[in-house]
Amino acid sequence: MKKWKKLLLILVIGLALVLGGGIAYLKTQSYSPTNNALQTAKKAEDSGDWLYFSGKDQTKPMIIFYPGALVEPESYSPWAQTLAKAGYPVYILKMPLDLAVLAPNRGEKVLSEHPKRDYIVGGHSLGGVMASRFAKGHTNHLEGVFFLASYPDTKGTLADKNLPVLSLTAENDRVLNHDAYKKAKQDLPKSTDYQEISGGNHAGFGSYGPQKGDGKSEINDQNQQVAQQLLLWLKENVNH
Repeated sequence: MKKWKKLLLILVIGLALVLGGGIAYLKTQSYSPTNNALQTAKKAEDSGDWLYFSGKDQTKPMIIFYPGALVEPESYSPWAQTLAKAGYPVYILKMPLDLAVLAPNRGEKVLSEHPKRDYIVGGHSLGGVMASRFAKGHTNHLEGVFFLASYPDTKGTLADKNLPVLSLTAENDRVLNHDAYKKAKQDLPKSTDYQEISGGNHAGFGSYGPQKGDGKSEINDQNQQVAQQLLLWLKENVNH
């Protein structure tokens, strides 16, 4: 084998080992759903690209959800199931390596299957940033946007959009960058509805146990409160 081919082979093998090690490391850092969330997720349809909780009311918009970074999608099943029971079909998107930043337009697959259906898009933490970018670029049939412990960046600014927006945070969240959150208010409509869950934390927007750097939760029903806040906002702002 020629010298340059040997060097190329060594380089390819080295790169593969680095990538493989990086992927393995990320998997060890991901947050897995609690047993309750996992059992609830089994009631959803798994397409490979998302978990789908069906809603029976055909007049209500779809909910497309972008999970937080390194959080497995099943973790959001408890509140998603509650929304589905209220008639809203919920799609919890699956992401490569559980990172929405690697597939920011994954929601397009849902829209392509239901091109005439109105929809709401939302996300948790980094997933909310990606959701805002998706919303900005896919305004047809978009009925609203919600953020769970999250905010838009300048690429996903919604300041000029006439849309209902919910920004839901938690009192004891120590993961959310509060300075960036306050600054990002300039990228949201002035009519944005800001709500806070007393005693809640960052991880409580899903059901996956403690998260590194987070504050301690003082409540045990944050998932239920998330569902209630979303349903109230939907009822008041989406005419379906």
